[in-house]
Amino acid sequence: MVIITQIAYPTTSVQDMAKRFLEAPQAPDFMTRRGPFINASKTEGIQSFSVWELDNSRLAEGLKFVGGYMKIFFGVPGFTYEIRPYFHVDEALAMIGMG
Repeated sequence: MVIITQIAYPTTSVQDMAKRFLEAPQAPDFMTRRGPFINASKTEGIQSFSVWELDNSRLAEGLKFVGGYMKIFFGVPGFTYEIRPYFHVDEALAMIGMG
C-alpha cells in the first residue's frame, strides 16, 4: 500500500518551507519515500506530492509518522496538506472478499 501526501504553499513561503524540509526527519525503515515531486505556478504557488510505500500491516505507524512529518510545516503562511492512504488492487479486492 501507499500513503500519498500533497502539499501546497504560496511562493512567498518557499524559503521557510525549504528550511523546514531540510530539517525534516527521514522515513523510518519500514517506509520508502518516492519524491517529493514539485510543481510551481505563478498563480497557484508551489505544489508537491510524495508517495510513501509501506506494508499494509504498518498503516497505523505510517500514518502517525506522516502526520508528525507534516507538523513541521505548521505555521508556514499558506501551507496546506492532504494525507491519503491507497491500497493495491489485490488488497482492495481482499477487503471485499474477492481476492
